Amino acid sequence: MFIKLKRGDHINIIAPSSYIDKEDELKKGIDILNKWGLKINQSDYLLKRSNYFAGDDMTRFKALVRAQNSKLIIFAKGGWGSARLLEKNPSWKNGLMLGFSDTCSLLLSKYAKGFLGSIHGPMVTTLSKEPEWSQRRLRNLLFEGYVEDIKGIPLKSGKVKGELIVSNLTIATFLIGTEHFPNIRGKILIFEDINEDIYKIDRMLTYLRMTKILSLIAGIGFGSFSNEKCSPEWKDKLKILVIERLKEFDFPILFDLPIGHIHGNACIPIGYEATLNGDKGILSINIPSN
Repeated sequence: MFIKLKRGDHINIIAPSSYIDKEDELKKGIDILNKWGLKINQSDYLLKRSNYFAGDDMTRFKALVRAQNSKLIIFAKGGWGSARLLEKNPSWKNGLMLGFSDTCSLLLSKYAKGFLGSIHGPMVTTLSKEPEWSQRRLRNLLFEGYVEDIKGIPLKSGKVKGELIVSNLTIATFLIGTEHFPNIRGKILIFEDINEDIYKIDRMLTYLRMTKILSLIAGIGFGSFSNEKCSPEWKDKLKILVIERLKEFDFPILFDLPIGHIHGNACIPIGYEATLNGDKGILSINIPSN
């Protein structure tokens, strides 16, 4: 069951990772949420700074715990620091939790522990930069419980169904072997990342091969691995790498999905059945009606 929001609902904004250095982007994001009719419970530590974090680990952890009764937790920004909170073993509940990038560690942990509600998508400080279609998509998901199909570039044909897991590649790789990494047997994986050299992406894909994880999944997709300034030559190198590292596996592959550190970061609910169509380049998600 997907927990839908309604106008007047109270939601929580917390910053589990790096400190907020652009308050204007935070305010613009809050303004959008207010226009949607949501009431903001804003953590009193939100603008604090401890080293390169938004407060020390215990402060950020307590904010995460206090927010668990909220119908929606939306993260302020990424950076680094979310995984440090997992060392304190947070207790999850079935409310919605929205973020991407570094905060994928929390999204994956929640799903791994058997709770739905994790959504890979825009955070407060990125929301105002999203194009109209992406903001509308997020609002439709939160209030109506549905999302439209998204399209990518087919790299390998085939059509599969499975529960959908979306994550930053670096974050997911470093959770493997912990209790916070989900069971991926029969699942569809979608990865995104930012500012990683091709050889580092190669290293992570090689590690995934060696863990045998790729032999368990139903299909795989790749979102953005750079920002809009990425050169076509770099993207071609990434495509060649993905084909070379994954060609032996018998599953469909999509490339260049509109997911990640781009202005057009399509929100994706984690844990719901999806269909990855490697013939037509379409990813569709089935969210059961309540």
